Amino acid sequence: MIDPIADLLTRIRNAGMATHEVTRMPHSKMRERIVEILKEEGYLEGYSVEKCEGPGSEMIIRLRYGDGNKPAIHSMKRISKPGRRKYSCADDLPTVKSGLGVAIVSTSKGVITDREARRLNVGGEVLCEIW
Repeated sequence: MIDPIADLLTRIRNAGMATHEVTRMPHSKMRERIVEILKEEGYLEGYSVEKCEGPGSEMIIRLRYGDGNKPAIHSMKRISKPGRRKYSCADDLPTVKSGLGVAIVSTSKGVITDREARRLNVGGEVLCEIW
């Protein structure tokens, strides 16, 4: 797999469009932190990590839906890609939908939201935008 973050976003997007309750994917620390941020922001119900028979483990993500079975996540966009990285300083971090969405940033303080990065005055790689 070339881009595990794009794979994460695609699996969540596809599961939401198909109105699945859960989606599964291989576990990594980066994926877990992104899913944790989405849960904290209210886009997901929750997640759990289960040990598999072989090496590694699997993450099970529970999706959140609103009225009329519409997914809580309207759109997910990968910003920094393996072929073209996108870095921003704290002052230039994007505001997603005038603050209604969230940008996830990989910084020296860890993977955090754009609001938290501005508060800590750190920049980094802008991984994705969700609204």
